[in-house]
Amino acid sequence: MIETQVQWLTDAEQTAWRAYLRGSRRLEVALGEDLEAVGLSLAEYELISMLSEAPGQAMRMSALADLIVQSRSRVTHTAARLERRGLVQRTTCESDGRGVLLVLTDEGRTAVSRAAQVHVESVRRHLVSPLTPQQFQALGEAMQIVRDGLQD
Repeated sequence: MIETQVQWLTDAEQTAWRAYLRGSRRLEVALGEDLEAVGLSLAEYELISMLSEAPGQAMRMSALADLIVQSRSRVTHTAARLERRGLVQRTTCESDGRGVLLVLTDEGRTAVSRAAQVHVESVRRHLVSPLTPQQFQALGEAMQIVRDGLQD
């Protein structure tokens, strides 16, 4: 058995890591609670907002799962809830009979339009406004580096 040396986090690194971890979790909870006022979860809003920006307001479910960094199973369950409420519709992908296309409905467009206002105000209140513009920009730059390093 090969033993490796673990480079433990310094006290400062541990403090920063835990602040990020707990802050990001609390932020997701706050954003989700604000969206509940318009009857959507954060996962549901993210899904329909990405559909609203897609060409033809439709995407393959597998591509949508990759975009929003969710498992295909979770996207399937979220899509099923949204479909029951008439916000999306599943269809067979014409270019590939095996693929499933998720399409935003008229009701979905109305819902995403209403929820977008709530969501943007929530993001501004809970994340943008407490930070200086420089801190917010640095946060975005840092997370792009993390995202790029974790991509397949």
